[in-house]
Amino acid sequence: MTNYRKGEVYFHQELAGIIQETENGYEFKYTDDYLNQANPLPISKILPVNNQAYASKVLFPFFDGLIPEGWLLDIAQSNWKLNYSDRMGLLLACCKDCIGAVSVVAIK
Repeated sequence: MTNYRKGEVYFHQELAGIIQETENGYEFKYTDDYLNQANPLPISKILPVNNQAYASKVLFPFFDGLIPEGWLLDIAQSNWKLNYSDRMGLLLACCKDCIGAVSVVAIK
């Protein structure tokens, strides 16, 4: 059995969903607690609030956009020994404390 990496996705410091690797790519799903709020907001316009999981063969562009670029990415890659093409690894390593409303925390 393969252990796929996962991350908790927070929106304004509130757990909104889970992103994970799958056999076919990636999946994002809002949590039931988040969906049961009076008026849950989407984390992104391309990921509207929905009780179904979103699936993609590549890392969702929204999440890929959270990964740093340039010299900051170079520092992250050298510190954590991550490959540029390991987008999920970079997301989980670099996006715990993002600028903005969304952050991603690795699930161990």
